[in-house]
Amino acid sequence: MKPIRLLLLALLFPVAAHSQSPALTAWKNDKYSMFIHWGVYSVLGGVWEGKPVTRGYSEQIRAHAAGLYSDTYERVAKTFNPTQWNPDSVALLAKAAGMRSIVLTSKHHDGFCMFKSAYTTFNMVDATPYKRDVVKELSEACQRAGLRFGLYFSLIDWHFPGAYPISSSNSDPIPDSHHEYNKNQVTELLTHYGPISELWFDMGSLTAKQSTELRDLVHRLQPDCMVSGRLGNEAGDFCVMGDNEYPNYKIATPWQTPASIYDETWGYRSWQEHGLASDKAREKLVALLKVVSRGGNYLLNIGPRGDGTVVDFERDVLLRNGEWLRKNGEAVYAASPNPFPEAFEWGEVTTKGNKLYLAVTTLPKTRSVLLPHVTGQVKNIYLLGSPGASASYQRQGNGLKIMLPGEIKSVRDIPVIVVDFQNGYSVPAANLETVYKSQRPKVLDQRNAEPHYSIGGIDYNTYFRGTVSQSWTVQTPAAVNCKPVLVYTEEEKGKSIDFSIDGNTETVVLDGDPSVRLPQNGPIFWGSTYTHPVEYSGIAWPGVTGMIEPSKPWPRTTDPAWRATNWKHADEHELPAEPSQSWFILQEMTADKARQVLVEIRSGDGLAVWLNGEELLVRNSPEKAETNRNVVLLPLKSGRNQLVVKLFNQYHDKVPVLISDDIPQLIYRKELTPVKWAKESGHTIELKLANPPSPHRILGLPNLSVELGTR
Repeated sequence: MKPIRLLLLALLFPVAAHSQSPALTAWKNDKYSMFIHWGVYSVLGGVWEGKPVTRGYSEQIRAHAAGLYSDTYERVAKTFNPTQWNPDSVALLAKAAGMRSIVLTSKHHDGFCMFKSAYTTFNMVDATPYKRDVVKELSEACQRAGLRFGLYFSLIDWHFPGAYPISSSNSDPIPDSHHEYNKNQVTELLTHYGPISELWFDMGSLTAKQSTELRDLVHRLQPDCMVSGRLGNEAGDFCVMGDNEYPNYKIATPWQTPASIYDETWGYRSWQEHGLASDKAREKLVALLKVVSRGGNYLLNIGPRGDGTVVDFERDVLLRNGEWLRKNGEAVYAASPNPFPEAFEWGEVTTKGNKLYLAVTTLPKTRSVLLPHVTGQVKNIYLLGSPGASASYQRQGNGLKIMLPGEIKSVRDIPVIVVDFQNGYSVPAANLETVYKSQRPKVLDQRNAEPHYSIGGIDYNTYFRGTVSQSWTVQTPAAVNCKPVLVYTEEEKGKSIDFSIDGNTETVVLDGDPSVRLPQNGPIFWGSTYTHPVEYSGIAWPGVTGMIEPSKPWPRTTDPAWRATNWKHADEHELPAEPSQSWFILQEMTADKARQVLVEIRSGDGLAVWLNGEELLVRNSPEKAETNRNVVLLPLKSGRNQLVVKLFNQYHDKVPVLISDDIPQLIYRKELTPVKWAKESGHTIELKLANPPSPHRILGLPNLSVELGTR
């Protein structure tokens, strides 16, 4: 039996060939980097005409106060003279803070370039009294300090005339002339400033062709430059969480959380309240550990003043955590994520080699922590940075109970306990299934699968967490000849998948032959249909739990109640919609007996489907088709059922909707190559798309299941 821990870690990163490059491996190992939001807006410091601008981030003050169409903002650039800027000092600060790279805003939404550009005079050299290329000088400073250097680049540009119109969402289409302008400036950045570790695109709503062209341009000019997922259309090398967003789940593809010292702003804000640096440092350290324990990278921002100086409070926060990392960095840099299927209330877990690192953020009342179901011979347990401070332990059932060393008086400074195993360790899967306990085939589907997630979408407003692969870990009580069979529907027909057992992969085309009619276990009574609008909502938010009472407000007590319709069953309708608006449809159904039924659901830009509170499907529309057709297999229970459909609209003025069972009730079965399994052996089964256009492309196989029969 292979060590389960190694199998799980392999499954956590089912990514494309480019994602396995040494450059991306180096990027993932960095874990912690400095973001710098600095530009003309820093001169204003969040103040316009003597008053604080409380709306929005301070780096977007041009939109919120100065005006997009006036020349007032350009006059501010003439006062931008950061004589106190010292790129070497900033690079050394990042290094002392334990950061491995710097990402600078080369151009933010205001269109001002911190570099000399041949395509606009609205840049640091031509439009300010400073007359120096900030990007060039910081690039050289990073090289001297041994840091990698990356660049932020806004895909929207409030200064470029061809960029209009501009909406408040900043997720706007990019006209052809603006796209060419962006490509020209990206070429400048990747040819004049040495090696660029990552190009951090942001905002806009590009076509798939535009995203692909920019990604290919970056890789052609600098093959080792990583492209951020905010380029859109799943074209990035790594995916990006929302601002200051920390997932409570693991992500299977390379990813990053961008974070600011203050949630309220990224650019300098002169009237920002700071609090205690020690409190803020701990807050950001906990965030770093949370990100690393889930397999991501942490990009923490500072916003220098208009004169080029770093805010003392921000410097103090960074240096405090740099001191912690000098002692405990072994638990962060190049560490792998928490191998356990669950997170722990007492803190975060990372791993490297034969070691587990336990970062204790909350002191347990028992002064002990329990690692459940971990096997392996313990070599030593000690306090990181203090090898003499050892910890005692005992086996408790299938787990390992560790008593905190006496040297830990509090967890204010987040101590790290190292569990060093003699010859490695193993952790069982969260969804371990025992098969062949009866004569009936075991069915594996998305309800008992271990989902592996990525973050994808067309633009910032449509990003959502999607499943890119599924896995199951099974064990057999006896030797058996396993006969796997794929069961699927019209929804999956025509797709190609990679089906793996213990690493042996079989590429399968779901060609739809042969077909079997679904059993008809009694009639279905279609009840009332209700609608509920939601403004400015993403694709997957909010989820649905349990049954819904249509007469009461939902999902918040301030919302209106569901509105009953007079729709006839299986009729197609259109609902009015504004940009980034969603509609919820609630369809009540009653079945005499438990049964399965296939329904057709038509939607627009995004779709999420729940049955009785259980999520069945979440998808977007990468091809941006006006209408999308999905076939969903509903496992109805006996009695009352509720089907909830969320329809997300991006830019259209209407949303199509259809829910109908007036389609062929057919399923397809495809037999796969049988395998021999030994008695009490454990096996890992994985399912993913074959040759997906992007490692972030969602699986999109909601009805597919695997039957494990015997031959």
